Amino acid sequence: MMEEAFLAYTAGHADGSAGKRDTQLADDPETGSDYRIGVVDGSVAAFQAELVAEVRRLLGDAH
Repeated sequence: MMEEAFLAYTAGHADGSAGKRDTQLADDPETGSDYRIGVVDGSVAAFQAELVAEVRRLLGDAH
């Protein structure tokens, strides 16, 4: 069960980072909550990366 939960979270994180969501995975009775948490975490990570890139751009840092 732990392996399935980890795989669902990982899939959710990848989908969240890409800005998408798989409703079938999200509605799975056993691993849906793990997937949804991964989506949220992936979305936050993507937002943070965009925010850092924008701050660097505004400050003139090309890194």
